[in-house]
Amino acid sequence: MRGLDRRAVLGFSLAGVALALGGCQRTTTASAPLSPVSSYAAIQPMNVSPASNYGPVNDRFPVEAFDTSEINPIYLRREVPYTTTEAPGTIVIDPREHFLYYVMPGGTAMRYGVGVGKEGFSWSGTATINSKQEWPDWYPPKEMIDRRPDIKSQLSQLQSGQGVAGGLRNPLGARAMYLWQNGKDTLYRIHGTLEPNTIGTNVSSGCIRMINQDAIDLYSRVTVGTKVVVQGSRAGA
Repeated sequence: MRGLDRRAVLGFSLAGVALALGGCQRTTTASAPLSPVSSYAAIQPMNVSPASNYGPVNDRFPVEAFDTSEINPIYLRREVPYTTTEAPGTIVIDPREHFLYYVMPGGTAMRYGVGVGKEGFSWSGTATINSKQEWPDWYPPKEMIDRRPDIKSQLSQLQSGQGVAGGLRNPLGARAMYLWQNGKDTLYRIHGTLEPNTIGTNVSSGCIRMINQDAIDLYSRVTVGTKVVVQGSRAGA
């Protein structure tokens, strides 16, 4: 695999603000506190209706039910047959098809629909989940603030600088998994979103966005150190 394409400039979107940008952030620390794995992600039999996975979630902040009619049903979470040379526990992301696969034993994977980088912001390579956060704070980089000074009004002083506190208006949604490569933060994340109807599209500035219910489910399956493989966005890439 190639190294990560650092052309990507981080983007964001906030509730009530019409922005067509992605929702990535910088890590607050190199060793963000971790929450214990929950029992949320019981393995779903292949014959379970995918739509049943998207009811309301009683979490630290309440996650509303997602109207699954808003997106193509192919992007709803389900267990599928999956052939790969990657070991169980690996995440494989296929940007062309807008799928994220969590590899499981027995030739299967849990498949999720995702939103990926728009033109000029796509990337491929191998990374590692260095840390994970429930309802993470979002700290836009200086380059973004310089490019979009209008977002300053959305920010407040948090523990690690100017940002948006974790919660229902945070562009990282309910969960974030932080991707590192060669001991360095890539600034890319796998995270929830305020705009679940954008799943299945090329919309972000390089981050992998998920429906909040799916981000919660994946978060409960993965551990720090999980390998993440992002395939090329074009055939042969």
